[in-house]
Amino acid sequence: MTAPTPPALDCPTNTPNRPHAAPQPVDAAGVGEPKGVARQGVRTAVGADPHGDDGRRPIAWLHIVAPRGVIPTATSKCACGRDRSAIGKPRVLALIDDHAAHRDACPLRNPQEGRAAA
Repeated sequence: MTAPTPPALDCPTNTPNRPHAAPQPVDAAGVGEPKGVARQGVRTAVGADPHGDDGRRPIAWLHIVAPRGVIPTATSKCACGRDRSAIGKPRVLALIDDHAAHRDACPLRNPQEGRAAA
């Protein structure tokens, strides 16, 4: 059994062997702005940025990894230079409490200058 031959396509238009370039306008400027365009443009009203900077920055990070069936680990880091880590559930829980207590003692969160004068 032989495969059927596809029907011949009868195309009335000739197809070119190579692509032709699109016609280019003769009077178009090669570089720069088109003639007649305003150089200063239109002024727009720019409102406040809804996602603007409110001045807050992260100072301390607590990273806890506790997958099921594996010994938990935790790391407490602060921009003041404090860097502590713990392995095991009792030590991780103690590090969490220590990290929370460091918030009150951190010199970056609670500057000590001027406290004695007040």
